[in-house]
Amino acid sequence: LKSEKIESGACHGQFLINSLKPGQGITIGNQLRRVLLNDLGGVAISAARIAGVSHEFSTIPGVREDILEILLNLKGIVLKSKTQTAQFGRLKIQGPTVVTADLIQLPSDLEIVNPNHYLMTISTSNVLEIEFKFEYGTGYKLTSQAFLDESDNYLQLDTIFMPVQKVNFKIENVYDNNNNITEQVFLDIWTNGSISPNEALKSAAQITIDLFELLLKNKETKEKNKLEATKVPSISIEPYTNIAIEELQLSVRAYNCLKKAQINTVGDLLKYSPEKLQELKNFGRKSADEV
Repeated sequence: LKSEKIESGACHGQFLINSLKPGQGITIGNQLRRVLLNDLGGVAISAARIAGVSHEFSTIPGVREDILEILLNLKGIVLKSKTQTAQFGRLKIQGPTVVTADLIQLPSDLEIVNPNHYLMTISTSNVLEIEFKFEYGTGYKLTSQAFLDESDNYLQLDTIFMPVQKVNFKIENVYDNNNNITEQVFLDIWTNGSISPNEALKSAAQITIDLFELLLKNKETKEKNKLEATKVPSISIEPYTNIAIEELQLSVRAYNCLKKAQINTVGDLLKYSPEKLQELKNFGRKSADEV
């Protein structure tokens, strides 16, 4: 229905899903909202190494912001990536200047969505050097320690990977001329700009489809295994049809009855049911059981 860019590169899209049966609107709306907010991945700065900084409570000579403020500003950078592997970037700049996100040197696979995002102000002629680590993930990643590795002096950031910032949905009833009720869902999606609302919705739908396909495949596998377990192995009788009845070691009475009826091989014998055999002269139940 609507797609627009709003402040800081963020995007908003509104979608309509209609012709639903009563009760399906809440099911589809809830499912898509949860997947959009929890399961879509993105790229963010997960760690930074600042030259001359030994801990997160330090200050940098000539820089207006302290380290905690700089790290907080770094979290606001929105990135778009063509790969899910970890990558590194670099910033080296001499003041006095205002430092924004577009000054960061990035690998070719990365792109900054909000290049004008403010990072810090250098008020002197000092040189500032920062190295960044970019990671792909889903949801949140909280810092477990101040430094990623003491020997590398990388400061960790609380990282937000989620490209979808907010999802709302509204359900409306629709009545036709026969007073039959159907439902329609209005779905609003806000993203950080690293992915469009349309792409986010398609990804969420595909994740949901893949989940249910997994359940279907699991059911089909169980049914197939059950069917194979109940199959009775077929036995080929073709090689035995030419065996002479003399080799069956039958009693004299049964043997003579069969020979008189021109039953000379196992193949001939297989043409008779137990009931038909008992109709032969002098061939009783006992002989039929023996055969």
